[in-house]
Amino acid sequence: MGVFEPSKGGGLILKKFEATSILADPAMEMSRLPQIRIAISELVQKLGLKKSKVKYSISGQSVFTRFVKLPALQDDNIEQLVTFEAQQHVPFPIDEVIWDWQELPSVGPEKEVVIVAIKGDALNEINDVVVEDGLSTVNVDASPMAIYNAFRYNYPEITESTLLIDIGAKTSNLIYTEGDRFFTRSVPVGGASITTAIAKEYGVSFSEAEAQKTANGLVALNTAYTSQLDEATAALSIVIRNALAKLPAEIARTTNYYRSQHGGAAPQRIIVAGGGANLRYVTDFLSDKLRLPVELFNPMKQVSVGSGVNAEAIASDAHTMGDLVGLALRGVDKAPLKIDLVPDAVAHERDIQKRKPMMLAAAAVVLAGFGAWAGHQMSMNAKAQDRYDDIAAEVEERQQYAMPLDGLNRNAEIIAKFGAQYLEAEDARTGWINRFNDLTKLFAHDQVWLFDVSPVSGWDPKQGEEMVLSPIVANDFREKTYGMSSLAPLNAAPAGRQRGARGSRNNRNAAGPAAAKGPKKIDALRVRGFWRGSRGFGEVYELVDKLKNSSTEFSFKIEGEKRGEMVELARDDKRIVRSNQTSLDEGNYAAPFELILPIAEPIKVPNNN
Repeated sequence: MGVFEPSKGGGLILKKFEATSILADPAMEMSRLPQIRIAISELVQKLGLKKSKVKYSISGQSVFTRFVKLPALQDDNIEQLVTFEAQQHVPFPIDEVIWDWQELPSVGPEKEVVIVAIKGDALNEINDVVVEDGLSTVNVDASPMAIYNAFRYNYPEITESTLLIDIGAKTSNLIYTEGDRFFTRSVPVGGASITTAIAKEYGVSFSEAEAQKTANGLVALNTAYTSQLDEATAALSIVIRNALAKLPAEIARTTNYYRSQHGGAAPQRIIVAGGGANLRYVTDFLSDKLRLPVELFNPMKQVSVGSGVNAEAIASDAHTMGDLVGLALRGVDKAPLKIDLVPDAVAHERDIQKRKPMMLAAAAVVLAGFGAWAGHQMSMNAKAQDRYDDIAAEVEERQQYAMPLDGLNRNAEIIAKFGAQYLEAEDARTGWINRFNDLTKLFAHDQVWLFDVSPVSGWDPKQGEEMVLSPIVANDFREKTYGMSSLAPLNAAPAGRQRGARGSRNNRNAAGPAAAKGPKKIDALRVRGFWRGSRGFGEVYELVDKLKNSSTEFSFKIEGEKRGEMVELARDDKRIVRSNQTSLDEGNYAAPFELILPIAEPIKVPNNN
């Protein structure tokens, strides 16, 4: 994260800079956003950037980038054609993605555009994390485009075909430049794949393998070189070399595609960027494999460094700062590529700002009109009475049509009733998906995990913590044969009460009134899981709060003492938390918990008797 200011000459000055890292373990993908949230909070605090406006970039692996050739067209027709092409090339419905495009310099009469898209839900989730610490979003760019802008600004003298290799955590961005031309593709080789190879080879955890790679990792160049190393370092360097060997093959394949499909020239030089470039001898390895000169990227060549910034640290980390410089260039209008992916919250804010002048003008017109209306109203009162008499006569004449219309209204009500049944069926089709989506999205945490989610009946907050909940799914559902229902029988009494034997009418009658009562509807989910960590049961409480604040599928409000009053249940209410062990027993890795989550719209259970 960096803070830039424009210089007097129109360039950039880096005023503040801080960096941190997260562990990109492929097996811990659910913890990625929480890690990013913590990292951003840490950087905002260090830089003192509360309530600041920010630009940020999305990694190349998270966006869909397509290069499309268009026939020669007038400029006023290109927007419509690009929209059509986006619908054909983006692998999701166009109304589910956020996308932007830009025309690129091209050779010949054809036009070429780049289309960049990202799933709307994914971008909105990331943006929610960014703005959580009081930041507000100005622009969202894609990482390959930001790095390209930084390259064009800092290396204006390079005109021959050049390949920038941005080695990231999960992927590497291959960015081809040739004069003003631009092409990019992400390949699935990055730092995480190297760490995974080390973990697999030595049978250690991902975090331990990452520590070994960072502290002792280097790329083996040849046998003569490794013979000079100690045995452990030499073995590690060979593992890294084998994992990195996929990258030259992906580069060769992409270069052939770039030359054959886009008429580009083979690269004459290679520039390496990204955190993966920290590996010792990675530039020598790529130079040896690709037979081309290789150097580290320096996006700070044309950027000044303020007095409050550690110049030595910037010099050592410069190859990782391409995104930051590319984003900053958007602020001084020196970025050739201006891709802007707009989260929903930003689009809404922009729409408000755009409409403000019109709203102010409308308000002025309304005030002026109100004064004129007040004077005009006096003269209209007399005419109003005459008009009233005319309308009364028309109403009497048209009364004859009222009865047929009433009949049509009754028919419409019948149709609406059937329509409501279809809507209820549609809601039932997606209801469980939405509830489990809320649990997946809002109840994900690296310190908490679930092992059982089951529907129950009998949620009645008036009974307090003594309420008896009945399972919906039969305890022996695993033993059911084909054709038998797995639902608990409707004539089963709630757990803990005496029940009569099933079968004859006499037995059912002997069970008494309690037997007739049973789970008629699903009105809550029983959630069981484990928690771990130093914060005790607090992690579970925070996840319950997230459900209360964000979920529409679960309701934690009950009727209060006053009529019509709705009161929200506390997160530690015994009606929700059925077990709340707040500390770990000595020697235990985790502790169990059980929650009851009331469903906002209870679900009818079919009669399975």
